[in-house]
Formats: sequence, structure tokens, C-alpha cells
Amino acid sequence: MQIEQLNFHHLFYFWRVAKTGHLTRAAEELHVSQSALSSQIRQLEDRLGGALFERSGRRLVLTETGQMALSYAETIFGLGQELIGRLEGRRGGMERVRVGSVATLSRNYQENWLRPLLADPSVTLTLESGGLDELLQRLLRHQLDVVLANDAVPADPDRPLHCRFLGRQAISLVGPAAVWQGRTLRLPEDLQGLELALPGPRHTLRAQFDALCVAAGVTPRLRAEVDDMAMLRLVARDSGWLTVLPEVVVQDELRSGVLVTVGRSTRLQENFFAITTLHRHRLERLERLLAASPAAEG
Repeated sequence: MQIEQLNFHHLFYFWRVAKTGHLTRAAEELHVSQSALSSQIRQLEDRLGGALFERSGRRLVLTETGQMALSYAETIFGLGQELIGRLEGRRGGMERVRVGSVATLSRNYQENWLRPLLADPSVTLTLESGGLDELLQRLLRHQLDVVLANDAVPADPDRPLHCRFLGRQAISLVGPAAVWQGRTLRLPEDLQGLELALPGPRHTLRAQFDALCVAAGVTPRLRAEVDDMAMLRLVARDSGWLTVLPEVVVQDELRSGVLVTVGRSTRLQENFFAITTLHRHRLERLERLLAASPAAEG
């Protein structure tokens, strides 16, 4: 089959049916009759040489051929949506940069990294937060330009992604200045029985910290475990407990003197990565930011 024989209108209809999982619902969204939609799906199946759906009760389930077709349709129509967005932004004299960040990443780190774009009057930013897998799917569908993460993404021929190392920061033990000013502790050797707030189990730091405690034979008293770094910052500021985290999370509280650094460990480090697709429309401002690779070194 030649490319000119592929009806992209039929492919678009298939894409909408695959996304909803229901022929009737997709027909309503597309303002066509169910019979007309079924007919166009069948024509696409004839062109591709295989069934795209099979029935499972009242739902339509993708076949292996359908899953392959959907992955390509996501890219094709994702690029179409990106083109429309780029052209609309250009007509307004603006360039839109769409950034995703994992929910466990420090908001302060994100703001520090994005500061050149925040200061650029010709840039409109879209910022999204979520789980890494969800954000990577949106990146592969060209709905995001870059994903900021604290986990590297392994090479995978089925997911054409580029993972750029931005920097790292050593992890600190911080506490309220009223109690801990001028005092120091070894991390983790001096934490036996002390009340601690820690990153939650999903955070990359947590496994490292737990392993160090086990190796040192130390059992702190866990008072809170928090995945969201913005919430952990509030806990560190207001609870009175010691907290284990990257200093960038509480940079404002450290500057103001509300919190002080009680100890550090170079054996605990958080890494920062920027993930992009290999096949993407390159935004000059974003490319400059990626090339600079501003690191948060501790």
C-alpha cells in the first residue's frame, strides 16, 4: 500500500473511537451516524489488512494491529495539535513551552530551572504535574515539550526519548532554628530515636535513606512521610521535627533563618533530568535552556 492510499480522515475517526472505547460515544462527539463511522473504520481495516477492534461486552478492545495503529495515530494527530498550537502562538507573537514535572520534584527546583523562561516576555508557559509514566505518554503524544524528573529513563527502542542530566544535590537534615541553631548531627548515624519527616516511599531518596539507616543500625522515629515536596516543605517549616530533603526544597526558609541545616550526607543525592522526545519540534528558547543544563549542586 502506498501512503496516498491511506485515508487520514478514516485514521482520525479510528483514533477517536480508540480513545473513547465506544462507537456510539465517538459518533456523538464527531457528529456522524454510528453506521457511517462503522463503515469508515471497516474501510480503514481493509486498507491496513487486519481488524482494529474486537468486542468485549459493550466495549471495543484494540487488537494487536489496532494497538500499533493507535500508537502511530497518537503521534500523527499529536503533531497536528502541536502545529496548531505553534501557529496560534506565533500569530500572537508568543511561543508556548509546555513543561511537565513529576509530582515528587521540588517546586523550587522547577522554578529555578525555568527562571529564564519566566523572565522572557515572549514565552507562555504551560506547567503540568503528575506521575512519570503519565507525563511520558503525553510527551510521546507531543502534548508536552519536556518532562522534568528525578529518575532517569532507560533507553527503549519503543520509546524514542532523550534523558539529559541537569545536576544533582546532596541531601540535608534540616530543623527549626530555635532548637537546632549551631548544632550538628551525622546523617544517619546520630538519628536514633529522633522524630523525622521523610520523603514518601515513591521518592527516589527514600530507598537510599532507609538503606543507610539499616547499614548503620539506626532507627529514627518516623513522624511523617510525604511524596509532595511542596507539602514536605510546609511540614519542615511548621512541625518542629527534623526533615531529610534536598536543601532546594526549603531554600527560602534557610535564607530567612526559620530553618537551619543540621547535617548533610554526600551518600544521599537527588538527581535531576530533563526528558525530551528524539523527534520533536525544537523550540529555540527551550534548546538554549537544555544546553545550559543548570545544575543544583550541593
